[in-house]
Amino acid sequence: MKLAGLNIGIGFTGSFCTYDKIYDEIENLIKEKANVYTIFSNASQNIDCRFGNSEGFIKKAYEMTGNKPIVTLEEAEPLGPNNVLDILIIAPCTGNTAAKLTNGITDSTVLMAAKGHLRNKKPLVISISTNDALSFNLKNIGTLLNSKNIYFVPFGQDNYASKPNSMTAHANLIIPTLECALDAEQLQPVIQSPIV
Repeated sequence: MKLAGLNIGIGFTGSFCTYDKIYDEIENLIKEKANVYTIFSNASQNIDCRFGNSEGFIKKAYEMTGNKPIVTLEEAEPLGPNNVLDILIIAPCTGNTAAKLTNGITDSTVLMAAKGHLRNKKPLVISISTNDALSFNLKNIGTLLNSKNIYFVPFGQDNYASKPNSMTAHANLIIPTLECALDAEQLQPVIQSPIV
């Protein structure tokens, strides 16, 4: 019950194949009596794909949490100054989002929320999901791993045979990672067995 009563932000970016697992964890957070606020990136609120449609994703988040999803920069910007969230997780965090976060680019709702949240010296959790984790984005992941107040949901290769550079977080470890991050600790080990 460590998360009971806390305001937890979840920033959705475009790795749609992970959404079902993220919604499962939202349900678990609600069972833990956490207040969940969802934030949708431009891609997540505008792209329809084989995993579902953007309107359905946003509607589901609203129905589950009872809180209106944040979908504009204007809605995301006050999160920092108003000190709304106790902890924020970007789940899933695409390689594109990780690269922008590493380089201080704030051009989406999720990145704006992250920027304001970090300003308050509160924990930001990354639930990585990218096809280039072991190639172009490896340096960005390394930088984020070595950054103050940033923590990672443990992750592993999700298809080493067909996509050897791809890595995805173990969504079932989101809650333990949040709990550790609130104590300023990184859940270990960070790199875990391949996801099957």
